[in-house]
Amino acid sequence: MNELISIKNLNKTYKIGQEIIEALKDVSLTIYKNEYVALMGPSGSGKSTLMNMLGCLDTPTSGEYILNNLSVAQMSDNQLAEVRNKEIGFVFQTFNLLPRASTLDNVALPLVYSGFTREARDKRAAEVLESVGLSNRINHKPNELSGGQRQRVAIARALVNNPAIILADEPTGNLDSKTSVEIMGLFEEIHKKGNTVILVTHEEDIALHAHRIVRLKDGLIESDTINPKITTYKKRVEALDNLS
Repeated sequence: MNELISIKNLNKTYKIGQEIIEALKDVSLTIYKNEYVALMGPSGSGKSTLMNMLGCLDTPTSGEYILNNLSVAQMSDNQLAEVRNKEIGFVFQTFNLLPRASTLDNVALPLVYSGFTREARDKRAAEVLESVGLSNRINHKPNELSGGQRQRVAIARALVNNPAIILADEPTGNLDSKTSVEIMGLFEEIHKKGNTVILVTHEEDIALHAHRIVRLKDGLIESDTINPKITTYKKRVEALDNLS
C-alpha cells in the first residue's frame, strides 16, 4: 500500500491565559491511499485538532507531517493554500455554504482559485452536482434546500477539484437519521471511486462505516484497529426499514 499521510511524534499545545493545554501528545499515524478511516473520540479528545493538522489548517507545535512524500513543515503559505484547494476536499458539519450564492456557484468556488474559466467551472460543478443527485437544484440558494441537500452541495464542492483526500468533520451532526444514512452512503460511493476518506466523528454508528477506526482520548491515540463489522449503506437502510 502507498503511504499518503505520515505523521510522527506530533504535538500541539495551546496557551490560554497562564494555562498550557496539550491538545495532541506525541501522536504518530500513517494513512494509506484509498483508506476509509474514522477518527473518533469524545469532545476534548484531540480529534478536531488532529483534523486541522491533517487538513493543513493549523501547524503542530512539534513533530513531522509528510503528505504525499512532501514535508508540510517545509511548505510556504502559498503552497499550503494550494494543497488545501487541490489535494484536500473539506466537508463540515455546518456546511459552510455562501448564503447568497446558487448551488452551482457554491460548488464552483474552489475552481475560481484554480484559474478555471467561468464556462469550465460551471461545467465541472454541474457534473459533480449530478453525481450527488442534485442536478435539479443548481440554481437554488442554500436556504431553499433541506439539510441533507445542503450537505450534498458541500460534498460536491469538496469533490470538484478531484482531491486525493476527503476530510469530513462530523458530516451528519446536523442531520436526522434517515438523511445521515443517505450521506454516509454517498461517502461509501466516494471511497469506492478511489478517494481516501477521513471521517471525524464522536458517533459510534457513523464511525462503523469506516474500514479503520482510530480512537483518541486526552490527546493520545488510544487504539487503531481495522473495523471487522463495516456498516454499509444497504445495512443501514435495512435497519431503518425494520424500525418503521
